[in-house]
Amino acid sequence: MNLVELTQRLHAIRDRNDWRPFHSPKNLAMAASVEMAELVEIFQWLSEDQSRQLPADKLAHAGQEVGDIVLYLLLLCSELGLDMNDVVRSKLADSERRFGA
Repeated sequence: MNLVELTQRLHAIRDRNDWRPFHSPKNLAMAASVEMAELVEIFQWLSEDQSRQLPADKLAHAGQEVGDIVLYLLLLCSELGLDMNDVVRSKLADSERRFGA
């Protein structure tokens, strides 16, 4: 997954639709949170086993919500001047130090 290319494509969509004024870090964080809530809703009231064996339609829906979340987080990183690869690698290294590899 080339995050630079994905971010450029997102910026093209944003710019074509004049969404830049709405893409503040606050708004992007809130939008990612809303999408996360939509992902959580898919699993609401399912047992642990059911959540691991989603039917095809729910699995596809979950994938769409995950995609939404990731894209909003890419836009958020862009607005904050963060490199997604760097922040994820740094957090993973921190987790490995804290909890073992």
